Amino acid sequence: MGDCVSRTSRLVGAALGTAALTASLAACGGDSLEQSKGGSPGGSTGGGKGAIVVGAAAFTESKVLAELYAQVLDDAGYSASVTTVKNRELYEPSLEKGEIDVVPEYAATLAEFLNAKANGPKAPVEKPVASGDVAATTEALKKLAEPRGLKVLAAGRAVDQNAFAVSREFAEKNKLRTLSDLGRAKLKVKIAAGDECEIRPFCAPGLKKTYGIDVIGVDPRGVGTPQAKQAVKDGIDQLVLTTTTDATVESFGLVFLADDKKLQNADNVLPVVNAKDAGSPEIAAALDKITKVLTTADLAELNRKVDAERAKPEDVAKDYLESKGLLKK
Repeated sequence: MGDCVSRTSRLVGAALGTAALTASLAACGGDSLEQSKGGSPGGSTGGGKGAIVVGAAAFTESKVLAELYAQVLDDAGYSASVTTVKNRELYEPSLEKGEIDVVPEYAATLAEFLNAKANGPKAPVEKPVASGDVAATTEALKKLAEPRGLKVLAAGRAVDQNAFAVSREFAEKNKLRTLSDLGRAKLKVKIAAGDECEIRPFCAPGLKKTYGIDVIGVDPRGVGTPQAKQAVKDGIDQLVLTTTTDATVESFGLVFLADDKKLQNADNVLPVVNAKDAGSPEIAAALDKITKVLTTADLAELNRKVDAERAKPEDVAKDYLESKGLLKK
């Protein structure tokens, strides 16, 4: 996980009005329609099935996913390139227009983004369509996407959503594996997170309501920052808010507690395509190869290689696809 604040704000929870909604649904950084053509090894030398533009938002994970998509499409005989676009507000209309053919997306976040577009900015809070149920969330997404000319492909096991971690020592001492265990333990808990955790329904209020966790305060050290994780490691705080694809949790001596009651919405990774330009069964079949094998742990490790080891997204994508036997060439 990088230092992308607005990426994590996407995950921190439901919006509180129009301005907050826009912030929570925007990815971070980058210039709009910034080209990174040919990012895929051999990206522009694909076969004769036509050109495909894969859109990526401007944060590490989205760039890695876009490279995975582009390289399997290249391998399937298309000429695929990756274009980085600042955020969803910019790339989603481009996807509808066919300027972009494919984007890696998150089921719950896109569902609520389209819910807001269709039903007004308050809809995600007042009449949400996403939940912790990935099948129901994907079905709701499809109903909102299809009238816009978008085709939603199958969701996979890889999921990027809020996650909470404790120190391994704290977990072992109190026999904690799940957030329910933490609630039953009746321990006083301070959360290292962003200050918005105080009011977001997927953070402190949700932990209290869903799990009965005795949250005594929020230590505003940011979402998944090294400082936040260090505070939990040192015992200053007991719980840290980060994301499921944070690959550095273990290095701080922390362990995730399972969200066993599905407080968090199902932000499973899935491809979304322009139905007219990229809705063919062949494209779906190529992308499905990745969807079927990619796990949350895989995605965390790919993020770590880019953010911690400074590897290029196209290189880590290629290595991963080769390791899984997904490239014929």
